[in-house]
Amino acid sequence: MEATIRDDKKSGETKNKGFWYKALQQKYLYFMTIPFVIWVFIFSYVPIFGWIMAFQKYRPGPGRTIWQFWKQDFVGFKHFIDLFSDDRFFLVIRNTLAMSSMSLVAGFTVPILFAVLLNELRGQFFKRFVQTVSYLPHFVSWVVVAGIVTKMLSIDGGVINDILVGLHIVDKPILFMGEEKYFWSIVTASDVWKEMGWNTIIYLAAITGIDPEQYEAARVDGAGRWRTIWHITLPGIRTTISILLIMSIGHLIQIGFEKQFLLGNPRVIDYSEVLDLYALNNGITQNRYSFGTAISMFNSVVSVILLFVANGVFKRVTKESIM
Repeated sequence: MEATIRDDKKSGETKNKGFWYKALQQKYLYFMTIPFVIWVFIFSYVPIFGWIMAFQKYRPGPGRTIWQFWKQDFVGFKHFIDLFSDDRFFLVIRNTLAMSSMSLVAGFTVPILFAVLLNELRGQFFKRFVQTVSYLPHFVSWVVVAGIVTKMLSIDGGVINDILVGLHIVDKPILFMGEEKYFWSIVTASDVWKEMGWNTIIYLAAITGIDPEQYEAARVDGAGRWRTIWHITLPGIRTTISILLIMSIGHLIQIGFEKQFLLGNPRVIDYSEVLDLYALNNGITQNRYSFGTAISMFNSVVSVILLFVANGVFKRVTKESIM
Protein backbone atom coordinates (compact mmCIF):
# COMPACT_ATOMS: atom_id res chain seq x y z
CA MET A 1 0.00 0.00 0.00
CA GLU A 2 2.77 2.41 0.96
CA ALA A 3 4.69 1.52 -2.24
CA THR A 4 1.63 2.35 -4.30
CA ILE A 5 1.25 5.71 -2.57
CA ARG A 6 4.94 6.51 -3.20
CA ASP A 7 4.58 5.60 -6.89
CA ASP A 8 1.48 7.79 -7.22
CA LYS A 9 3.32 10.64 -5.49
CA LYS A 10 6.28 10.36 -7.90
CA SER A 11 3.91 10.22 -10.87
CA GLY A 12 2.14 13.35 -9.67
CA GLU A 13 5.44 15.19 -9.17
CA THR A 14 6.53 14.26 -12.72
CA LYS A 15 3.27 15.56 -14.16
CA ASN A 16 3.59 18.81 -12.23
CA LYS A 17 7.07 19.43 -13.62
CA GLY A 18 5.52 19.40 -17.10
CA PHE A 19 7.25 20.57 -20.26
CA TRP A 20 10.53 21.81 -18.80
CA TYR A 21 11.17 18.52 -17.03
CA LYS A 22 10.68 16.61 -20.28
CA ALA A 23 12.79 19.15 -22.17
CA LEU A 24 15.65 18.65 -19.71
CA GLN A 25 15.37 14.88 -19.99
CA GLN A 26 15.41 15.02 -23.81
CA LYS A 27 17.64 18.08 -24.25
CA TYR A 28 19.75 16.52 -27.01
CA LEU A 29 16.70 15.75 -29.12
CA TYR A 30 15.45 19.31 -28.70
CA PHE A 31 18.86 20.72 -29.67
CA MET A 32 18.82 18.58 -32.82
CA THR A 33 15.46 20.06 -33.87
CA ILE A 34 16.58 23.70 -33.49
CA PRO A 35 18.12 24.00 -37.02
CA PHE A 36 14.95 22.63 -38.60
CA VAL A 37 12.73 24.96 -36.56
CA ILE A 38 14.86 27.92 -37.66
CA TRP A 39 14.69 26.77 -41.30
CA VAL A 40 10.89 26.46 -41.19
CA PHE A 41 10.56 29.84 -39.46
CA ILE A 42 12.72 31.64 -42.05
CA PHE A 43 11.29 30.05 -45.19
CA SER A 44 7.68 29.39 -44.13
CA TYR A 45 6.69 32.06 -41.61
CA VAL A 46 8.83 35.11 -42.43
CA PRO A 47 7.45 35.30 -46.03
CA ILE A 48 3.95 35.73 -44.56
CA PHE A 49 5.05 39.32 -43.89
CA GLY A 50 4.67 39.84 -47.65
CA TRP A 51 0.91 39.32 -47.39
CA ILE A 52 0.71 43.02 -46.52
CA MET A 53 1.15 43.66 -50.25
CA ALA A 54 -2.34 42.24 -50.82
CA PHE A 55 -3.75 45.30 -49.04
CA GLN A 56 -1.49 47.82 -50.79
CA LYS A 57 -1.11 49.31 -54.22
CA TYR A 58 2.44 48.05 -54.38
CA ARG A 59 4.75 49.69 -56.92
CA PRO A 60 8.30 48.26 -57.08
CA GLY A 61 11.15 50.52 -57.97
CA PRO A 62 14.87 51.15 -57.47
CA GLY A 63 16.02 52.10 -54.01
CA ARG A 64 13.01 50.57 -52.23
CA THR A 65 13.80 49.69 -48.61
CA ILE A 66 11.87 48.00 -45.84
CA TRP A 67 10.91 51.42 -44.48
CA GLN A 68 9.58 52.56 -47.84
CA PHE A 69 7.53 49.35 -47.98
CA TRP A 70 5.21 50.84 -45.36
CA LYS A 71 4.84 54.03 -47.39
CA GLN A 72 2.92 52.21 -50.14
CA ASP A 73 -0.73 53.21 -50.57
CA PHE A 74 -3.09 50.98 -48.60
CA VAL A 75 -6.25 50.06 -50.53
CA GLY A 76 -7.92 47.67 -48.09
CA PHE A 77 -9.73 44.72 -49.68
CA LYS A 78 -9.81 46.21 -53.20
CA HIS A 79 -7.71 43.41 -54.72
CA PHE A 80 -9.87 40.73 -53.12
CA ILE A 81 -13.00 42.42 -54.48
CA ASP A 82 -11.41 42.51 -57.94
CA LEU A 83 -10.46 38.86 -57.56
CA PHE A 84 -13.97 37.65 -56.73
CA SER A 85 -15.43 39.90 -59.44
CA ASP A 86 -13.25 38.35 -62.15
CA ASP A 87 -15.05 35.67 -64.18
CA ARG A 88 -11.68 34.16 -65.04
CA PHE A 89 -11.09 33.42 -61.36
CA PHE A 90 -14.05 31.02 -61.16
CA LEU A 91 -12.92 29.29 -64.35
CA VAL A 92 -9.49 28.81 -62.78
CA ILE A 93 -11.06 27.46 -59.57
CA ARG A 94 -12.98 24.92 -61.66
CA ASN A 95 -9.81 23.75 -63.38
CA THR A 96 -7.90 23.58 -60.11
CA LEU A 97 -10.54 21.56 -58.25
CA ALA A 98 -11.12 19.25 -61.22
CA MET A 99 -7.45 18.35 -61.72
CA SER A 100 -6.69 18.17 -58.00
CA SER A 101 -9.68 15.89 -57.37
CA MET A 102 -8.70 13.58 -60.23
CA SER A 103 -5.12 13.54 -58.97
CA LEU A 104 -6.32 12.88 -55.41
CA VAL A 105 -8.40 9.86 -56.46
CA ALA A 106 -5.94 8.35 -58.94
CA GLY A 107 -2.72 9.45 -57.28
CA PHE A 108 -3.86 8.22 -53.88
CA THR A 109 -5.44 4.85 -54.68
CA VAL A 110 -2.97 3.61 -57.32
CA PRO A 111 0.11 3.72 -55.00
CA ILE A 112 -1.82 1.81 -52.31
CA LEU A 113 -2.84 -0.91 -54.76
CA PHE A 114 0.64 -1.04 -56.23
CA ALA A 115 2.24 -1.32 -52.77
CA VAL A 116 -0.11 -4.13 -51.73
CA LEU A 117 0.47 -6.08 -54.96
CA LEU A 118 4.22 -5.49 -54.78
CA ASN A 119 4.25 -6.78 -51.21
CA GLU A 120 2.66 -10.02 -52.40
CA LEU A 121 5.49 -10.80 -54.84
CA ARG A 122 7.63 -13.71 -53.71
CA GLY A 123 10.69 -13.19 -55.92
CA GLN A 124 12.86 -10.64 -54.11
CA PHE A 125 15.00 -9.79 -57.15
CA PHE A 126 12.01 -9.10 -59.38
CA LYS A 127 10.28 -7.21 -56.54
CA ARG A 128 13.24 -4.88 -56.03
CA PHE A 129 13.65 -4.42 -59.78
CA VAL A 130 10.02 -3.37 -60.21
CA GLN A 131 10.18 -1.06 -57.19
CA THR A 132 13.35 0.62 -58.48
CA VAL A 133 11.99 1.12 -61.98
CA SER A 134 8.71 2.49 -60.66
CA TYR A 135 10.18 5.26 -58.48
CA LEU A 136 12.90 6.43 -60.90
CA PRO A 137 10.50 8.80 -62.76
CA HIS A 138 10.17 10.80 -59.54
CA PHE A 139 13.71 12.11 -60.08
CA VAL A 140 13.00 13.15 -63.67
CA SER A 141 12.27 16.85 -64.19
CA TRP A 142 8.79 17.87 -65.29
CA VAL A 143 10.43 19.50 -68.32
CA VAL A 144 11.63 16.08 -69.47
CA VAL A 145 8.33 14.38 -68.56
CA ALA A 146 6.36 16.98 -70.51
CA GLY A 147 8.61 16.42 -73.52
CA ILE A 148 8.12 12.65 -73.34
CA VAL A 149 4.34 12.95 -72.99
CA THR A 150 4.08 15.47 -75.82
CA LYS A 151 6.14 13.28 -78.14
CA MET A 152 4.18 10.13 -77.29
CA LEU A 153 0.85 11.87 -77.96
CA SER A 154 2.02 13.66 -81.10
CA ILE A 155 0.09 13.17 -84.35
CA ASP A 156 3.42 12.92 -86.18
CA GLY A 157 5.10 9.71 -85.11
CA GLY A 158 3.53 9.56 -81.64
CA VAL A 159 3.47 6.05 -80.17
CA ILE A 160 -0.11 6.31 -78.86
CA ASN A 161 -1.55 7.49 -82.17
CA ASP A 162 0.43 4.87 -84.11
CA ILE A 163 -1.03 2.12 -81.90
CA LEU A 164 -4.60 3.45 -82.16
CA VAL A 165 -4.40 3.79 -85.94
CA GLY A 166 -2.61 0.45 -86.33
CA LEU A 167 -5.34 -1.35 -84.37
CA HIS A 168 -8.00 0.50 -86.39
CA ILE A 169 -9.48 2.01 -83.25
CA VAL A 170 -9.40 5.44 -84.92
CA ASP A 171 -9.27 6.39 -88.59
CA LYS A 172 -6.79 9.24 -88.19
CA PRO A 173 -4.41 10.49 -85.47
CA ILE A 174 -6.01 12.40 -82.59
CA LEU A 175 -4.66 15.82 -81.59
CA PHE A 176 -4.50 14.98 -77.90
CA MET A 177 -2.52 18.06 -76.86
CA GLY A 178 -4.85 20.38 -78.75
CA GLU A 179 -8.17 19.06 -77.46
CA GLU A 180 -9.50 20.57 -74.24
CA LYS A 181 -11.44 17.46 -73.26
CA TYR A 182 -8.26 15.39 -73.00
CA PHE A 183 -6.10 17.82 -71.01
CA TRP A 184 -7.21 16.94 -67.46
CA SER A 185 -6.77 13.22 -68.10
CA ILE A 186 -3.33 13.74 -69.65
CA VAL A 187 -2.13 15.76 -66.64
CA THR A 188 -3.51 13.20 -64.16
CA ALA A 189 -2.02 10.22 -65.98
CA SER A 190 1.36 11.96 -66.26
CA ASP A 191 1.36 12.80 -62.56
CA VAL A 192 0.42 9.24 -61.54
CA TRP A 193 3.17 7.78 -63.74
CA LYS A 194 5.78 10.13 -62.32
CA GLU A 195 4.94 9.91 -58.60
CA MET A 196 3.35 6.46 -58.19
CA GLY A 197 6.54 4.60 -57.34
CA TRP A 198 7.77 7.25 -54.91
CA ASN A 199 4.47 7.32 -52.99
CA THR A 200 4.47 3.52 -52.93
CA ILE A 201 7.61 3.53 -50.75
CA ILE A 202 5.66 5.07 -47.87
CA TYR A 203 3.03 2.33 -47.92
CA LEU A 204 5.60 -0.43 -48.29
CA ALA A 205 7.37 0.92 -45.21
CA ALA A 206 4.06 0.86 -43.32
CA ILE A 207 3.38 -2.71 -44.46
CA THR A 208 6.76 -3.90 -43.15
CA GLY A 209 5.69 -2.65 -39.72
CA ILE A 210 2.82 -5.14 -39.54
CA ASP A 211 3.48 -8.07 -37.20
CA PRO A 212 4.37 -11.17 -39.33
CA GLU A 213 2.61 -13.38 -36.78
CA GLN A 214 -0.72 -11.98 -37.98
CA TYR A 215 -0.04 -13.35 -41.47
CA GLU A 216 1.03 -16.70 -40.05
CA ALA A 217 -2.16 -16.90 -37.97
CA ALA A 218 -4.24 -16.05 -41.04
CA ARG A 219 -2.59 -18.82 -43.07
CA VAL A 220 -3.20 -21.30 -40.24
CA ASP A 221 -6.87 -20.30 -40.24
CA GLY A 222 -7.03 -20.98 -43.99
CA ALA A 223 -7.27 -17.37 -45.21
CA GLY A 224 -6.25 -16.81 -48.83
CA ARG A 225 -4.25 -13.90 -50.18
CA TRP A 226 -7.21 -11.63 -50.84
CA ARG A 227 -8.67 -12.16 -47.36
CA THR A 228 -5.24 -11.57 -45.82
CA ILE A 229 -4.91 -8.31 -47.73
CA TRP A 230 -8.41 -7.18 -46.76
CA HIS A 231 -8.29 -8.13 -43.07
CA ILE A 232 -4.60 -7.62 -42.19
CA THR A 233 -2.63 -5.54 -44.71
CA LEU A 234 -5.13 -2.73 -45.34
CA PRO A 235 -6.15 -2.33 -41.64
CA GLY A 236 -2.45 -2.38 -40.75
CA ILE A 237 -1.70 0.68 -42.89
CA ARG A 238 -4.97 2.49 -42.13
CA THR A 239 -3.22 5.13 -39.99
CA THR A 240 -0.74 5.93 -42.75
CA ILE A 241 -3.54 6.12 -45.33
CA SER A 242 -5.58 8.47 -43.12
CA ILE A 243 -2.68 10.84 -42.41
CA LEU A 244 -1.62 11.07 -46.06
CA LEU A 245 -5.23 11.56 -47.16
CA ILE A 246 -5.70 14.42 -44.70
CA MET A 247 -2.54 16.09 -45.97
CA SER A 248 -3.61 15.56 -49.59
CA ILE A 249 -6.98 17.20 -48.93
CA GLY A 250 -5.16 20.13 -47.32
CA HIS A 251 -3.22 20.62 -50.56
CA LEU A 252 -6.31 20.23 -52.74
CA ILE A 253 -5.96 23.63 -54.40
CA GLN A 254 -2.17 23.85 -54.09
CA ILE A 255 -1.33 21.58 -57.01
CA GLY A 256 1.45 23.76 -58.40
CA PHE A 257 1.66 24.95 -61.97
CA GLU A 258 4.59 23.07 -63.56
CA LYS A 259 2.48 20.31 -65.14
CA GLN A 260 -0.13 22.69 -66.49
CA PHE A 261 2.44 25.24 -67.67
CA LEU A 262 4.57 22.70 -69.55
CA LEU A 263 1.78 20.56 -71.00
CA GLY A 264 -0.58 23.44 -71.77
CA ASN A 265 -0.80 25.61 -74.87
CA PRO A 266 -3.05 28.45 -76.10
CA ARG A 267 -5.56 25.97 -77.54
CA VAL A 268 -6.35 24.50 -74.10
CA ILE A 269 -5.76 27.57 -71.92
CA ASP A 270 -9.35 27.54 -70.61
CA TYR A 271 -8.74 24.06 -69.17
CA SER A 272 -5.07 24.29 -68.22
CA GLU A 273 -4.88 27.47 -66.15
CA VAL A 274 -4.90 26.72 -62.42
CA LEU A 275 -4.79 29.01 -59.39
CA ASP A 276 -0.99 29.12 -59.09
CA LEU A 277 -0.60 29.78 -62.82
CA TYR A 278 -3.29 32.45 -62.58
CA ALA A 279 -1.32 34.14 -59.79
CA LEU A 280 1.90 33.90 -61.81
CA ASN A 281 0.34 35.38 -64.94
CA ASN A 282 -1.22 38.28 -63.05
CA GLY A 283 1.44 38.91 -60.45
CA ILE A 284 4.63 38.60 -62.50
CA THR A 285 3.70 38.80 -66.18
CA GLN A 286 1.32 41.75 -65.79
CA ASN A 287 3.24 43.36 -62.89
CA ARG A 288 0.15 43.24 -60.64
CA TYR A 289 2.11 42.22 -57.57
CA SER A 290 -0.58 43.09 -55.04
CA PHE A 291 -3.26 41.23 -57.01
CA GLY A 292 -1.00 38.18 -57.31
CA THR A 293 -0.35 38.30 -53.56
CA ALA A 294 -4.10 38.38 -52.91
CA ILE A 295 -4.51 35.22 -55.03
CA SER A 296 -1.73 33.41 -53.15
CA MET A 297 -3.16 34.54 -49.82
CA PHE A 298 -6.58 33.16 -50.77
CA ASN A 299 -4.90 29.92 -51.81
CA SER A 300 -3.09 29.52 -48.47
CA VAL A 301 -6.10 30.40 -46.30
CA VAL A 302 -8.38 27.94 -48.12
CA SER A 303 -5.72 25.21 -47.83
CA VAL A 304 -5.48 25.72 -44.05
CA ILE A 305 -9.27 25.58 -43.74
CA LEU A 306 -9.44 22.36 -45.78
CA LEU A 307 -6.71 20.84 -43.63
CA PHE A 308 -8.53 21.60 -40.36
CA VAL A 309 -11.89 20.42 -41.75
CA ALA A 310 -10.43 17.17 -43.07
CA ASN A 311 -8.55 16.58 -39.81
CA GLY A 312 -11.71 17.20 -37.77
CA VAL A 313 -13.82 14.85 -39.90
CA PHE A 314 -11.25 12.04 -39.77
CA LYS A 315 -10.73 12.53 -36.04
CA ARG A 316 -14.45 12.16 -35.44
CA VAL A 317 -15.06 9.28 -37.87
CA THR A 318 -11.87 7.19 -37.82
CA LYS A 319 -10.21 8.51 -34.63
CA GLU A 320 -7.14 9.33 -36.76
CA SER A 321 -5.68 12.83 -36.99
CA ILE A 322 -2.43 14.74 -37.54
CA MET A 323 -2.94 17.30 -34.76
